[in-house]
Formats: sequence, C-alpha cells, structure tokens
Amino acid sequence: MTDLDGVRAALDRIDAALLDLLAERSAVVEEVAALKSRDQELLLRDLERERDLLSKVGRDAQRRGLNAFHVVRIFRDVVEASVRQQESRLTRDANTGAEPPLLRVAYQGTDGAYSHLAGRKFFGDRKEEPIFVGYRSFRQAVEAVERDECDYAILPLENSVAGSINETYTLLGSSKLHVVGEEVWQVEHCLLGLAPVPLSRIRRVYSHPQALMQCSEFLDGLPGVTAESFIDTAASVQKVKELGSEENAAIASAEAGELHGLVVLRRDIANQRNNQTRFVVVHRKRFQFDPRIPCRTSLLLVTDHKEGALERCLSELARAQINMTKLESRSMTNTPWEYQFYVDIEGNVDEPRVARALEGIGHNARYLRVLGCYPRKTDAALDVPRDVDLSPPQAPPAPVETSVPVAAESKVAYPLAARRAGGAERTQVKVGDVLFGEGFVVVAGPCAVENERQVFETARVVREGGGRVLRGGVFKPRTSPYAFQGLGWEGLDILWRAGQEYHLPIVTEVMAPEDVARVAERADMLQVGARNMQNFSLLKEVGQSKRPVLLKRGMMSSIEELLLAAEYVLAAGNRHVVLCERGIRTFETSTRNTLDLGAVQVLKSKTHLPVIVDPSHALGITAYVAPMARAALAAGADGVIVEVHPRPAEALCDGPQALTPDLFAAMMGDLKRMGAALGIPVR
Repeated sequence: MTDLDGVRAALDRIDAALLDLLAERSAVVEEVAALKSRDQELLLRDLERERDLLSKVGRDAQRRGLNAFHVVRIFRDVVEASVRQQESRLTRDANTGAEPPLLRVAYQGTDGAYSHLAGRKFFGDRKEEPIFVGYRSFRQAVEAVERDECDYAILPLENSVAGSINETYTLLGSSKLHVVGEEVWQVEHCLLGLAPVPLSRIRRVYSHPQALMQCSEFLDGLPGVTAESFIDTAASVQKVKELGSEENAAIASAEAGELHGLVVLRRDIANQRNNQTRFVVVHRKRFQFDPRIPCRTSLLLVTDHKEGALERCLSELARAQINMTKLESRSMTNTPWEYQFYVDIEGNVDEPRVARALEGIGHNARYLRVLGCYPRKTDAALDVPRDVDLSPPQAPPAPVETSVPVAAESKVAYPLAARRAGGAERTQVKVGDVLFGEGFVVVAGPCAVENERQVFETARVVREGGGRVLRGGVFKPRTSPYAFQGLGWEGLDILWRAGQEYHLPIVTEVMAPEDVARVAERADMLQVGARNMQNFSLLKEVGQSKRPVLLKRGMMSSIEELLLAAEYVLAAGNRHVVLCERGIRTFETSTRNTLDLGAVQVLKSKTHLPVIVDPSHALGITAYVAPMARAALAAGADGVIVEVHPRPAEALCDGPQALTPDLFAAMMGDLKRMGAALGIPVR
C-alpha cells in the first residue's frame, strides 16, 4: 500500500465517523421533535440560540486553525436539516395516516430535470426515498395525482429570471388538489458533453427553450453552434448520449449530467447568475400544520368587475396585519377583460386572524378558494442566521441616546433627499441581506481587484472578521494614466464569485453610463466615486437601475452639492441611496484628504438617507484608519467602508492605506466593544 493509499484510508475512516455522528445527532433531533410534538408550549426554533451556536462553532474553528467561515457554513446546513426534520415530524404527527409509507411523486420531465431535483430535495428527509415518476407535461403529472396513481406532484410556479409559469397557475385554479408544500431550487445551467473536449468542437446544443433563452449570451459566444429546442433539460442530456457524438452538447444541471454519464464542459453559463425556481407540491388532501411552523397560504380570488372591489378584499388583510407576498392576475376563461387573482399571504388558515380575514374577503368577493396552506421556504427571515459573531462576546450595557436634531423644514433644492422637520423615519437601504440605516455596517475589501487569490483571501478575512459587505474596484479611476486601472470585467467576475463563496454582497464602482446595466448584473450595490459625483449622465443612469447606490462626496464638493447629486439618483426613480463622506481637499497635507466627520451630523439633520464614512481614502495612512472608524461610530455614522489587503506591501493600488488581516480583526473587535457600550450593533 502506498503512502497516498494509507492517507486516503485514514480520510475514509474519518468520513465514516462523521456520518456516524450525524446519524447520532439526527436521532437526538428526532427526540427533540417528539418532545415538541407533545408540548405545544415549546418553541419550534430559537434563532438566538442558533446564532450563538454558530458563533461558538466559528470561534472554536478559528482556535483550531480552520477556515471558520466554511466550518460555520457546514454547521448551518446541519442546523437547517435539523429544523426541517422537526417540521416534518410535527407535520406527520398532525396528519397521521394521510399518506402511505412509500410515496410516488409525479413531475414533468425525466431523471435529472429540475423538477425531479427539487422533489428529491423536498422529500429528502424521508427514510425511504419516494418513487419519482416522470410525465411529458405538467397536466399529466397533476392528473396522475387526481387518479391516485401518484401521491404528490411537484410543479414549478415561478422563476426569478423568467417570471411566473402560467400553465401551473392555470392547473392550480382548475384542479381540486391542495398545495401542501413549496421548495426553492438554485438553477445552475451547465454545458454538458460526452467527453471533456474544447468548446470549439461543439456544433449543436440541445435544451429546453427557456434554458436556451437564459443562456443566449454564452451561446452567442460559440461560433458555428446551432441551438435546438427539446422537451426538457434532462431529456436533452439523454438525446446527446444517444447521438454519441462529441460535437453535441446539452444545457442542463450538473446532476442531470452525472445521472446520465455526461461531463461538465462549462458551469454557470446563464445570462443572469442568481436563477432560482420556486416549486409547489400538491396533494389530494389538505394538510394541517403545527401553528409554530411559519406558513404561507395561497388563495384564488374573483371580484366583481367594479371600482374598488379588489381594494375592499385586500384591505381585510391590512386590517388583520397580514403580509401579502404575491399578487398575480389571470384572464377569466370565456370572459374577456375580466380577471381572477392569485394571492399569497403569510399565515396559517387555522390562525384566528387569518380565518377572520378570509371571512371578510369572502363577504367582498364573488369567489374565494384556498389553494393551500403550507410551510414557507422562500423567506430569508426564516433562514438559519448568517450574521454570526466570531469575535469574543461582549455584554451590552444600557443604550446611549444618539438622536440628531432635525433642521427646521424649509423649501430646499433636494426635496426627495431632504429630511422633513419632525420626521422620525429614516430610509433603510437593503443590500443583499444587509440593512444600511440599522446599526453600524462595515464594508471592507481591497482597493482594486488584482487576482483571484487576493480577492478570495480578503473575502475570508472580511467575513470571519465580521464585515458584512465586500468592496473591490474593478474599474479604477486613477490620477495617473500609467497607474493600475483594474481588471475590468474579469475582475467583476472574480469579485462576484468571492462574494458568492463567502455570502457577502458586493459593491464596486461604475464609471460610465453604458456600463451600468452590465455591472448591475453582478454587483449588489453600485458605487459612484468621488471623481464622478457630478457626472450627471452617470447619476441618471444609476438612478434608473434597481441596484442600491453608494454615492461618495467629491473631494472639493459641499454637503449641499452631495445632496443635489443624490437628488439626481432619487429623481430618476432609485430611492435606495447611501451617502459616503470620504474626506475633502484642504490646505492640510499631512493626510491624503481631510476627513470631515462634522458632515455626518450635518447630513443626519438634513437627509433621511444613510450616511457612512470612508477613513481609508480620507486619510491615506493605515495607522489612522481604525481610530477614525471608531470616531465615525461615535459621530453617529451608519457604517464605514475600509480597505483591506492580505499583503498591503504588494498591493497594486493604495497599499499604504490598506489594513492587514490582523489590523482589520483588531479594528472590528474595538468597534464591537464600542458599539456594545453605545447600544449600537456593529455588523
């Protein structure tokens, strides 16, 4: 036996031990679920306990020299599986005898189709995997359940790129089946072939029309290739295998390729990367769900064709303080220009407030039908916490009042950006899962994206240190034409992949109006830099984007000019703007610029928009960055944006102002301690 064989055998023993421990943990989780099933007073979930558990795991991983973020991600999956196991147990106990021990599940397509994969995920906690039966159409899958040939059908309802699937809505409206569950599948289109050949050899690509459309940009980059529509993605994989030629390829999931013996030639080839499909699971009977399980209820509603009819129905939801998450209209069959409405709400039909609201809607509607009530999966608030703290825990003392007096209201040149007198409401800007305007947000990353290793190392440092947003310049506006100008689109791809790997939303600067749409496909937030603060064409273009905007103050601009620049963005339609004080040019030469922390308080009195500070560009010297970040917190800023580099001495851009990983970790520890003293959470 070689040394490598011996090492691999040791790894196999460790993997087997891990599986034994997971099985042991699952058995304990089942005991917990049984206790909660018997005692309705016990909470199903404790998010704070989950957060504390993951924080402890991360800190223990750090002490062992492990990648804390990756370890926490593994444990997040373990906790998520435990939650789903408990929900499944509570549901089975509430619906005893509702289903046979071995299930048959209908879906459209063949093995490896996205419906099949989503079904395997949904039923993945069963001891016995269901028998999955593929049908040629969604209607045939539904009819199989209606005829009792199958117990369930899984149907795609909506896609984050392509929108709603009309056929599924039609089937839900006409069938007597009940929606009893939902599942979300992250779609990753891959190019699959018989062998790992160069892409230049491919002559024909098969897939479902939707997949071909969603990958059109990639296909346009393959000269001489013909795209052919097929019944579904997985069937196109079978077709390529049957043809037996290396000149043919299919677009489908990597799992479909593995099932049918094809290899991945290129991953993640869709035009838009964040491609998710929401599926619903239907059954002949309605299920009851434990009131501790957060549920969604889907309704089919028909109102009179009169003024205010729909408003009267929906106002019942508002009165009951029920959140409506979806409203779809569809034409009435045989009644042109009249519509029926599909409505999703948060809540269980067995809750008194939901029951009262449905009764009120019934009085105002011509027709009301509950399509289903089921545990919801597409709500980020229900996820296992991501914002875990890897620094030593701090005991928060009593909060300190940090309110800012509001300036007297007067006629201003920036009415959309202005804060009204007496107005307590401040805008919160959501970037990924981060809220600017709630607590103190830390944005960190390299000045410039230089290479993949640098960005991924920095992303790990930012995530484990407690930063919440990853920054990085891919286009660099430099004073000298000979300085490093950034990697451009290649750099954007690297930054995006690092953000995906470490669950960090990304912000990067966009310099030209014609680049806004393309940058917005990857960046979670668009930065308008100091040199472009009065590039009005650019301001209007980012104002028409649906991405949040980080607007930096120009180095020789007044506070009013900054607010007027923000007004351009707001007036174009984009109301999610974060202002950034990054220092102004004065006669002082001991620092790169002069940091105007007084601007934070002035802006807080004049605008409802969040305000953050950039001490890195303001001072230009590493030793001053952390102290001024603490000063920004004390001054009432909503966050800071700082530069971090794994090896500042090797940086191609602004190395003298970049924090090392150790200095960033120390700064974060200081900010968290200070935030605890002020009663301000530092994220």
